[in-house]
Amino acid sequence: MKIQYFSVLAIVSILSLGAIASCSNPNAATNNTPTNTGTEVKANPCASKANPCASKANPCASKAKSVGGPLAKELQGKPVVVDVFASWCPGCQNIAPTLSQLKQEYSDKVNFVVLDVTDQGKLQETAANAKKLGLGQFLETTKSQTSTVAIVDPATGNILAMFKNNPNKADYTKILDAALAKN
Repeated sequence: MKIQYFSVLAIVSILSLGAIASCSNPNAATNNTPTNTGTEVKANPCASKANPCASKANPCASKAKSVGGPLAKELQGKPVVVDVFASWCPGCQNIAPTLSQLKQEYSDKVNFVVLDVTDQGKLQETAANAKKLGLGQFLETTKSQTSTVAIVDPATGNILAMFKNNPNKADYTKILDAALAKN
């Protein structure tokens, strides 16, 4: 009798744990099919549903479109390309050839600023320089977003375009040429 009782109790416990585990596992299947083993890829059941937040305004969008105000005097008169860089960042290494080409092509028409966030020592030095150039707020919001490149209007501080790990030179030249045409 005791053995039967403990057997039933053990089975109920195991089944309960299985139910709890499948409820807390977002990857667990709900139709009693095997769960994802890591080798197969299941379709996202929510992929076809519309994003309810897509039509809502992004409260951070207005903050992201400006670096916080006009830039320093030494950056005035030319569009500014700001690169958030770290030596250990694969994305930074990916876009480095493109930025090098842009520097050669636009060297006398555009200001280039590199915000080096490679390590704590570089970050402190970069923060002091960014503050001096009027990019302190921008650095604060992007220091963890290496391989980010922004093209900024120095007179207004407005971000004309912002790219993340984009090696396509044409995307940059389109914005730079338009900014230069306005001046």
